[in-house]
Amino acid sequence: MRQTKVAQRYAKAIFDLAVETSKLEEVKQDVDLIQSVQNKDLHLMLMSPVVKGEKKIAIFEAVFSKHIQPLTQSFFKLIFSKGRSVAINEIISAFIEKYRSQKGIQLVELTTAVEVSKDIKDTIAAELKENKLLKGKSIEMRSKVDPSIIGGLIVQVDDQLFDASIKHDLQVIKKQFIENMYISKI
Repeated sequence: MRQTKVAQRYAKAIFDLAVETSKLEEVKQDVDLIQSVQNKDLHLMLMSPVVKGEKKIAIFEAVFSKHIQPLTQSFFKLIFSKGRSVAINEIISAFIEKYRSQKGIQLVELTTAVEVSKDIKDTIAAELKENKLLKGKSIEMRSKVDPSIIGGLIVQVDDQLFDASIKHDLQVIKKQFIENMYISKI
């Protein structure tokens, strides 16, 4: 079950508190660190409704206490003690979205058939910054490789998709052949 209202409220709370205490950058780094941990068992345990809040707090402190700010640590203690840990991923995502909005950062997803160099990514980012849609915004680019697109690239900005892949072009050509525009329709 999605916990979006809960996530929005908690994300707003930590965001506002971080801004008030001038610790926004530090809290963002802490949230990035917590999100970057790739231990599936830890994530499952922290989200589990079966494990008690006190146990989650103890494990969370053991793992993160030396690496994160006291403000962030206290916030996550609150989440665990209030039984809101099932929404932890949504809370983190909502916080990151608020941070991006505050800082004027636009998330751009780039899909290519093969891994591309940093120079190419920088060139694409520069071209996107010239676009009136992203003018004046910083760009955070996520890239992924999908060999099924054959070549070219796909750029997604929010709900807009710019598909310049060979796969897309082949689908368009296939559709044109199926419609066979040279035969008159009765």
